[in-house]
Amino acid sequence: MDRAFVSHLVLGVWRWRGRLDWMLGRVSSRPLRSVSPIVLNILRLALYQVLYMDRVPDSAAVNEAVEQAKARGLGRAAGFVNGLLRNLCRTHGEIPFPDPEADPVRFLAATHAYPEWLAARWLERFGFEETGALLAAQNRVPGLDIRVNRLKGAPEALISALAGEGVKAVPVEGVPGALSLEGLRGRVDRLRAFQEGLFQVQDRGAQVAGHLLAPLPGERILDLCSGYGGKATHLAELTGDRARVTSLDIHHRRLVELRRTLNRLGLLQVDPVRADGARGLDRLFRTTFDAVLVDAPCSGLGVLRRHPDGKWNRSESDFPRLAALQEALVLQGAQRLRPGGRLLFVTCTVTREENEGVVEAVLEEDPELSLARLDEGAPPWARRFVDARGFFRTLPHIHDADGFFGALLVKR
Repeated sequence: MDRAFVSHLVLGVWRWRGRLDWMLGRVSSRPLRSVSPIVLNILRLALYQVLYMDRVPDSAAVNEAVEQAKARGLGRAAGFVNGLLRNLCRTHGEIPFPDPEADPVRFLAATHAYPEWLAARWLERFGFEETGALLAAQNRVPGLDIRVNRLKGAPEALISALAGEGVKAVPVEGVPGALSLEGLRGRVDRLRAFQEGLFQVQDRGAQVAGHLLAPLPGERILDLCSGYGGKATHLAELTGDRARVTSLDIHHRRLVELRRTLNRLGLLQVDPVRADGARGLDRLFRTTFDAVLVDAPCSGLGVLRRHPDGKWNRSESDFPRLAALQEALVLQGAQRLRPGGRLLFVTCTVTREENEGVVEAVLEEDPELSLARLDEGAPPWARRFVDARGFFRTLPHIHDADGFFGALLVKR
């Protein structure tokens, strides 16, 4: 079984698990909660192939599911699996879903495959039509965006180089330096253009964030939660590798990968540092910074199209804990900011608790900080990503980008 097929199958089941379970539950002779997790996953995998994978005949999907049950020592369940799936092969187009007017939450959750608590939350915030559009957009498999490394060439040169490798690269409208790849077969890191450091994989929405901090040559910049360094390397590139970027992360493995990325991209002025950005920065740094980026850990509800397992691995109880961590990170970053310096707080989620709520809490806690409107200093092309309150915001159903939020704080 090839790797791409397995990846497609696993991610597809995560993406559509709620809808698969709804359909299984309408046909099953017993409640799904009484079905063992192993058997339930076998059923989900088979039904996904029946509904969404034309290359797999229905009979093959059913037979494979039965054999999987037997191989796991679940011979008594094999008959249940066989009968349920064969029934669904005949009747899946006739299965009723909740009434959208009588029960809009259950309708949205079942048809778009989301937990009911999340559908209810977004329904309250966005309304029925926009929630449906957002849920649908988060279910679409995203394209692959890349960021041109302008230190090694112009977009046109990269487009030509990729064409020579059989990959079509199309400029992303309205985001300078962003390209979308089409026709890519295999892993992107096997492309010669990637290995030569001509580009970095990064969603178009994330690329906008770097421009909003507006880094300048000669500045000292602190990236407080660097991860694998997507935004840190972008900040360095935007200054022509003439700013000093200190890139913090608590995980050693990520910093090792960042060093490889720096070598590949040809960046010399980024310093990876292992540290906890939420505490003790006054002991780590004696100096202050001109700009600070806090790309904070969050619930990730803006990137569900890339990580559909996040639908089922999160709960509302996560939000207060994450918001407290985000507030601590921003306050620590603000301590290392020089007077007049700027701090960009960014998340890849769409909850108020982790976005506007954190900004309000930080402003109340630190009177030296003030909120700046991002549209006043943003490049003209980027202003369409700034909302009426001056916050950076992208949404999958509006911008065909991951869901990001950002706020700019300035130290008085």
